[in-house]
Amino acid sequence: MFLTRKNTPQKTKRHNAFVTVLSFCFFVGFFGILVYGGLLIGAKNITPSHEPGPFIETITPPHHLGKIAPKKDLTLLWKTPDINRMKREGCVADGLLSGYNKPDIDIPLARKSNCYYFHRALETWRHVPDFNKAHDIIAKIDRRDVFYSMFIAEAIDTKSDYYNRAENRSFHFKKMCKRNSKNYWGEHTCQPDFGKEEYRAYLRQITRDAMDSGIQVFIFGQIRHQEDDYKKPKVDNVIREMRAYAKKNNMPILIGAQTGDITRKSYLQLFDFIEGGVGLHDDGGIENGPCFSKYYSKEGDWCWPLMWHPTYATKAKNVIVYLDWNGQIGDDMNTFARLSTPKRHAVLRNLHKTLTRQNIGFLLPLLAPLPKDPLSCHGPRKHFYSPSMAHGCPDYDLINAILHGAKRQE
Repeated sequence: MFLTRKNTPQKTKRHNAFVTVLSFCFFVGFFGILVYGGLLIGAKNITPSHEPGPFIETITPPHHLGKIAPKKDLTLLWKTPDINRMKREGCVADGLLSGYNKPDIDIPLARKSNCYYFHRALETWRHVPDFNKAHDIIAKIDRRDVFYSMFIAEAIDTKSDYYNRAENRSFHFKKMCKRNSKNYWGEHTCQPDFGKEEYRAYLRQITRDAMDSGIQVFIFGQIRHQEDDYKKPKVDNVIREMRAYAKKNNMPILIGAQTGDITRKSYLQLFDFIEGGVGLHDDGGIENGPCFSKYYSKEGDWCWPLMWHPTYATKAKNVIVYLDWNGQIGDDMNTFARLSTPKRHAVLRNLHKTLTRQNIGFLLPLLAPLPKDPLSCHGPRKHFYSPSMAHGCPDYDLINAILHGAKRQE
């Protein structure tokens, strides 16, 4: 006969509580293991983190632009952009690498074109650059015989979200602004200032990322908006850093600018080229003076400078002009798009022939903004010009013929 010891009611309660806690812990642990195992199986990538335990990423999270460095194509052999070919065989392709207009139409046009140089292909007007998108479009164009340029705009959005990798934080765009320029280009905009360290840090990152992406030509938008005093320039420090980084990477680059009505030779020659509009009239002719007469009639008026004029051209290393735009009825592109097809073709032939013979570059239009105007031809979107034979102003064949002729003359 075995003797048994009866549990007291108090001991029974403690035992039951212990079993309940133990069961709960076992259930939670088992469930956690199942969830963790499921995450491991479904995870796209698992990388160590600075925190104890594994870091599990089930999907690629949205990231700030600029946080991930652009892909480097190490197979590229950096050729030297030929400024003379750019002047004869260049095309305005505003926003081509930024996905402006209709990429499904613009990319095949660029791929099949005779363009050697795509001007303003990567835009930053009120937008930060997206180098991943640019990289993808460059891959789709799939040409190693061409050069692209990035436009460094005189307008920034103060609410932009862009990551400063060097300092592991977001850029503060409001700290880039010139004094008294709030909302200068519209709500939440300003004019950036070369004198601001935050702006120079931003330029340092985006120009280096552009070079790493294969972009070898750079254009500073309206310098007067970004420079406090062109007699004591700040842009030269930015240029010096750009050239140093390019040299370190054995990459030849060219740097241009919209220098406005500045005529100081030492300033203009900071750049490999200066650029601007031609001053096109309704009859297809161009100006005689240094300022576009549609906006300038007397001393003191605002001057839309015509860079081919000797006032500027004789003091610069190189000059490149094109059908310019300011988004208003009467700008070069609008005036051009209002012409009949035969007249447009005559204008392109005449300008290219006349200007290149004077060693002034003339870029043919492939993609450019237009103001809303029912009297003008346009591309698939009313606010953009396209020379597409099927979806725009039918100028593509003529443009390619002009470029082909220019190449044969080399």
